[in-house]
Amino acid sequence: MDIFQAILLGFVQGITEFIPVSSSGHLELIQHIFNFPSENFHYFLEFINLGTLLALLIYFRKRIWTILQDIFSERNYRLAINLVITTIPAGVIGLLLAGMIEENDFFSSLITVSVAMGIIGILMLVIDRLPHLSNLKDENHLTPTRALVIGLSQVIALIPGASRSGTTILAGRIVGLDSKSAAEYSFLASIPIMCGVCLKLFTSETGRVYFGENLGMLLLSNLIAFVVGLVALKFLLRFLKKPGALQSFGRYRITLACIVIGVVLILSV
Repeated sequence: MDIFQAILLGFVQGITEFIPVSSSGHLELIQHIFNFPSENFHYFLEFINLGTLLALLIYFRKRIWTILQDIFSERNYRLAINLVITTIPAGVIGLLLAGMIEENDFFSSLITVSVAMGIIGILMLVIDRLPHLSNLKDENHLTPTRALVIGLSQVIALIPGASRSGTTILAGRIVGLDSKSAAEYSFLASIPIMCGVCLKLFTSETGRVYFGENLGMLLLSNLIAFVVGLVALKFLLRFLKKPGALQSFGRYRITLACIVIGVVLILSV
């Protein structure tokens, strides 16, 4: 891993982790385009979650503190309980299937990534045009059942190209949230999962060895991901206030998916 690669990966991670175009899908594309070494490459991609996790914690620090205060003062458990409900499906299934997803070439295939990216893009075009199924004021008014629906949608995001933020924002729209509230809830729910991924890495001997051997490049990449991630978060939450904002991301996803599938088919002839 050289400086250019570390900067590029941190930049892509910072933008695409929050903007609903799929960070895993874009990182897979970058790996194929620049022919990055595949051996233990997944460790680098997992470790640069540290930068975007820190961006989330900094951006939502006041909101997180309010949630914790509500819990300890026994004022309001609803949002905290819903976040736990949302986190469980992806957390459990992710732990069970993480090894299979990392080792199976099907999930890293450009066709798989592009098809997933295109399907979610189509759903963005369709769902963003639909009226709310209910008029929830914000994420504080979610019911446990609706929180579970959002949680189940995160399981789909285990497929590269689907996008955790994309699937959860769509699910949030379906259960009655506007795009901005759905995004904020999605990011709050992603914090425990990202913490779990980072904890798993540091409790793994192989992960710790990899971190030590690539410390310099990982620090650089995470710094870029942190700075770019903060900018992307602020941009996205402002942009989602606009009517039809999700459709812009849907069109981008569909266009990119068609280009990649077309290139793959041409090269395979």
